[in-house]
Amino acid sequence: MPLLSVTDLRTHFHTRSGVYRAVDGVSFSLERGETLGIVGESGSGKSVTCYSLMGLIPQPPGRIESGTAFFDGVDLLHCTPKQARAIRGKRIAMIFQDPMTSLNPYLRISTQLIEPLLIHEKITRAAAKKRALEMLESVGLHDVGRRFHQYPHEFSGGMRQRVMIAMALITRPELLIADEPTTALDVTVQAQILELIKARQQELGMAVIFITHDLAVASGLCDRVQVMYAGRIVETAATQTLFEQPRHPYTRGLQRSIPALQPKGAELYTIPGLPPDVSKPIPGCAFAPRCEYAVDRCRATRPPLLEVAPGHAHACLRAQAGEI
Repeated sequence: MPLLSVTDLRTHFHTRSGVYRAVDGVSFSLERGETLGIVGESGSGKSVTCYSLMGLIPQPPGRIESGTAFFDGVDLLHCTPKQARAIRGKRIAMIFQDPMTSLNPYLRISTQLIEPLLIHEKITRAAAKKRALEMLESVGLHDVGRRFHQYPHEFSGGMRQRVMIAMALITRPELLIADEPTTALDVTVQAQILELIKARQQELGMAVIFITHDLAVASGLCDRVQVMYAGRIVETAATQTLFEQPRHPYTRGLQRSIPALQPKGAELYTIPGLPPDVSKPIPGCAFAPRCEYAVDRCRATRPPLLEVAPGHAHACLRAQAGEI
């Protein structure tokens, strides 16, 4: 039985300018100890998918229209507030994209670090402080005795991200959701953060959902990758299969856009056009206006996500028919 099983998740935002279908029928599962990568351009629905699971969608304007998300037998989308509080921050933890806006600037790091322990584990402040200091050391911070009592603005970007990771892991969660945790960091610190997450995962045996727009990061970290576009999953496969045998034109376009794979001196490849406006009905394949393989039926018929090989599914009518 999977640790997490999501079925037909739909999250829409009802605004004055229309209804934005940010997540439009997403289904996936996650096994214990597995790392699942969710990749795609900005606005594809990656973060909103996970925010929906965590109950962090602002309502209004957001609304979860349909779907289930069973985590170890509990439906995260329809559980009671008491059940949600017992799971969120304890069994499921999240590392947010921007640590500066996620950490409370008015509270010392010490207060923010030990709060999950005091709430979920009912231990003494002395025991919580001891565990928090150990966790800060384990994520690579130095001089933790002094750092423990400082405020977020006294830390660099990389150090703040390490504090966020320490906060997420301090309750030893079963599932960690990492929402682009290395976006604002330089390459050296990014590599350290990724190694840190991987080491803590092996140590705790937890599952990880890793949200990123960087396919190179996903290739080195994830067991399985799902590609999102316009609120839907367009391809999912084991990482090696996805990179060696991409079937959906959008996945191929993302791979061609990786700068390291471009011929030296050649113009960098970019996918033409822009993502669609998800506030308007999309009759066929959402990627058709940008796709070099699109034909009339692609624009008229919405392709289903079909499994074309064990563990490999995609939503491209022409690829499913063997035409490309």
